[in-house]
Amino acid sequence: MSAKAYRIGKAAFAGIFVLGGIGHFVATGPYMRIMPDYLPYHRELVLLSGAFEVALGVMLLVPRTSRLAAWGLIALLVAVFPANVEMYRHADRFSVPAWALLARLPLQALLIGWAYAYTKPRDATG
Repeated sequence: MSAKAYRIGKAAFAGIFVLGGIGHFVATGPYMRIMPDYLPYHRELVLLSGAFEVALGVMLLVPRTSRLAAWGLIALLVAVFPANVEMYRHADRFSVPAWALLARLPLQALLIGWAYAYTKPRDATG
């Protein structure tokens, strides 16, 4: 992969998390509806996960913290997976077809793979 494509992909990936994280603060309600019932403090956890998304997305763009941020994003994606399962289980709470919510679950693996691409140092060739 060229250095330019790598940088564009990394910026796009970071942008997904920064914008998504901001969404946790702007539209907290939908995120609270996907919280599993067994977890306490739904609002606080939604805001905390949003803060982590923003922070890790920004850190991904900083060379010194990029690899740590990539590992943090992997951990975050694993941590929020139960909420995505919960969203599918309670599809009636959302205006998205259940099949689309089910199809969304494997997307987490793709996002984890994308984050993993940034856990390795880049060589001098880009």
